Amino acid sequence: MEIGSKSRLLVAGHTIFFPLATLYAIVILPASVYSMLGFTEFLPALITASGHAHEMLFGFALAVVAGNQLGPMPISRLTLLVGLWVIARATFLAVPQSMTATMANIIFAVILVLHIAPRLFGAAKKLRNQALPMILTAICASSIAFHLVQHAGFLTDKHTLSTVTVLFLAMLMLFMGGRIIAPTVAGQFYRQGDNLIARVQPRIEGGLLIAMTVAILASVLPNAKMFTMLAGVASIITGVLSAIRLLRWRLWSLQGRPDLLCLAVGYSWLSIGLLLYGITLTIDYSPTAALHIITIGALGTLTLNVMNMTWTLKARLNPASSYVPVWATFLIASAVLTRVMAGLGMYDPGMLLQIASIFWSSAFILLFVQLIRIRTHQN
Repeated sequence: MEIGSKSRLLVAGHTIFFPLATLYAIVILPASVYSMLGFTEFLPALITASGHAHEMLFGFALAVVAGNQLGPMPISRLTLLVGLWVIARATFLAVPQSMTATMANIIFAVILVLHIAPRLFGAAKKLRNQALPMILTAICASSIAFHLVQHAGFLTDKHTLSTVTVLFLAMLMLFMGGRIIAPTVAGQFYRQGDNLIARVQPRIEGGLLIAMTVAILASVLPNAKMFTMLAGVASIITGVLSAIRLLRWRLWSLQGRPDLLCLAVGYSWLSIGLLLYGITLTIDYSPTAALHIITIGALGTLTLNVMNMTWTLKARLNPASSYVPVWATFLIASAVLTRVMAGLGMYDPGMLLQIASIFWSSAFILLFVQLIRIRTHQN
């Protein structure tokens, strides 16, 4: 918390949205799995795959984005945003087709982008740096479009918008992952008496942004074989480029930084997921498993570790001092593998889905306990 020049209490977005996102991650995945498997009809929105995707993307992921990008702001504004997010979650889960759910989700996305995009566009001096506010604006626009399409009843477009949102989030993780990992790894190498030459790697970063843009545009164009192949090839290129970028960071040479290795695991899931997603498109195979590698593996691992690192650094603690992120990263990896096995029809798919959700929730329970422990230490 900070006191502004006009004696207004300012509160950073992460202090509220990170715990909220963590709690929601703990609850929402098991709830959606049990709903889709027919064990409960208590939450109508989660009975369908599109409802499950909605809450993972526009509920959980957008809350993490809000926490990461909202700086110190008057508590009244932050309370408004948090309230809208809570109302959007409650109304969508209970009555997904209602006008209240539609408007709450749309208004939250609009106010969020109006708070973060102008500041980021104004601060970006280079064209590449403008990619961040552009991507964030596109993610919020995807949320708005999803709810407008859902209210109109176009099921096919909802599926396309969910996939496009996943690709936008992948693009965000590629950009932010590099901007977080590269300087932190370089600093650790410096402390070890070494030097990291390949840091942000602007040419590769530019290639990643271009390739992802092509993949996204091809995904929203008419469902023709040519565009599907184009999206697949662009995704494969992105996966390969991101893997090369990751290898050039030489993270295997780091000493005593398990937290950075956990971020590398998340970036690895992203590379693997995009590569497999592209391959499945080019061979006309279902991309569901690849998309879950991106959402569970990359999104889950990177959001968890970024929230933990941000919370730890804000408390002026050493992010490498705890092995909680390591165990949490291992649990998410277990969730990824179990979910992929379920998608491939191995053993009992329903049971595997339940186990995957337990692994996921356990990882975020560890994170939530860590956030409480750090806050208690601060007080």
